[in-house]
Amino acid sequence: MGISGKAGQSGKTASVIGAFFLGAAASLATVAGASAADLPVKAKPVQYVKICSLYGAGYYYIPGTDTCIKLSGYMRADWSINGGNYNKPGWDQTNAEGTKSRDRDYFATRVRTEFQIDTRTQTEYGVVRTYMNPRFQFDSGALPETGVLTLDYGFIQFAGFTFGKAVSIFQTPWGATGANTLTSFMLGGYDNVNGITQVAYTWQFGNGVSASVAVEDNRVINRAQLLNASLTQPATSAFNGAFTNSYGGNVTPDFVGNIRVEQTAFTAQLSGGVHNIRANYYAGPGGITPVEPNGHPSDAWGFAVLGGLQLKNLPTGPGDKFSIDASYVNGASKYLIGGVTGTAFDAFGGGTPNFAGSYQTMAVLSLTDGVYTTGSKIEKTSGWGVRAAFVHNWSPTWETGIVGTYSRIEYNTNGAAAFCAAFTALSPKLNGYSCNPNFSIWQVGQRTAWTPVKNLTFSAEVLYSYLDQSHTGSQALTNPGQLTGTFKPTGVYDFKDQGVWSGLLGVRRTF
Repeated sequence: MGISGKAGQSGKTASVIGAFFLGAAASLATVAGASAADLPVKAKPVQYVKICSLYGAGYYYIPGTDTCIKLSGYMRADWSINGGNYNKPGWDQTNAEGTKSRDRDYFATRVRTEFQIDTRTQTEYGVVRTYMNPRFQFDSGALPETGVLTLDYGFIQFAGFTFGKAVSIFQTPWGATGANTLTSFMLGGYDNVNGITQVAYTWQFGNGVSASVAVEDNRVINRAQLLNASLTQPATSAFNGAFTNSYGGNVTPDFVGNIRVEQTAFTAQLSGGVHNIRANYYAGPGGITPVEPNGHPSDAWGFAVLGGLQLKNLPTGPGDKFSIDASYVNGASKYLIGGVTGTAFDAFGGGTPNFAGSYQTMAVLSLTDGVYTTGSKIEKTSGWGVRAAFVHNWSPTWETGIVGTYSRIEYNTNGAAAFCAAFTALSPKLNGYSCNPNFSIWQVGQRTAWTPVKNLTFSAEVLYSYLDQSHTGSQALTNPGQLTGTFKPTGVYDFKDQGVWSGLLGVRRTF
């Protein structure tokens, strides 16, 4: 009885549960049918990023605007050999490179990431463009958790104007990299790889012909040394060629301009610029520190001219090119030996000295815009140079570039006399010493690159730089190591030309 009663109760429960689920299913079917009548058959896909084809590949519209943006950049790792970063020759005392002592670095490394942001908007005045390239890098010798943030370029372009930090319009489009070399120390012409702050205007005449004018901030970038030869100079100047720089304040920008013709087969450019030379005050009696009542020389104006030509579509092969430019400067030496290159050069040789009893040989060169003495005007330094480069593509993945440069700096009669009076007083001179501050630097180099896949390049380059100085005889240096933080002993050092080898191995991934 008990068992049959429970069985009947279970049957009733099952019937109730079944009815509940059947009713629920019917209700859901009714609701679903009603909702389906209100929905579209197929939803249209949403385009979150719209391609902008107005300015080439890689641009997209910023959502909700008519501004196009392109994000790009690169990552690179370099090993510089027998010099500083970016294949800097060992021609000064940075990391004891010029001394060739045991404390010098035989190599230097740099890791750099660059992020490039380019925006463009069409307006009734033409395209409004902004560009910036923040860089993050880590160099040899830095603390592990540190790094450097730099900005080479950051500018706005509008209606033909450029405002901000950009490549100088004085420079040719290929600059110092006609051979696609990575070094930042190729001389013989203007090199503005890190940009200069400017306000520029460009006229486009059609058929590839344009002209530009600009005012540019010349402080540091376009200033060499200005030597007050009546001022007592540091004893280290005899050792490294760096004098007290007697430039005054920055009161006038540089004024530059160019005319450029760009065609399929060639690019040609003619550039000119003027540079203000403003000195501090005259030195006091005995070379003591200048003061305002001593007076000062009148400002002088230097100038620079450059002509360049690049030939493309050569019969030697697709992508091959030949580049050449020549420059003349007067009172504007950094337009010839510029960029990140310094204004003094020195290197020591460990070979056989010129004279018996001498310890070593040395070359010391001083790059100046001018020289003055108490009561005199500024005597401007002049110079000229030439650069030539050729790039050959062996295949779509292999290329080689070769380059040669020559730079010549000369002092006029009055400038040389003033320079030599200051330089000779720095140390005892002997062995038939004669002073001549004129000098030349010539360079030859090559770079070979392999691009196994798109946007990934491995490269190796070698550079030989020759410091051709004009002093003769010797000088006796007392405690040069103590003065300069090196290990050079007291001794006699003979003036002699010096050659410097350097190299760079690099890998770069562009995105």
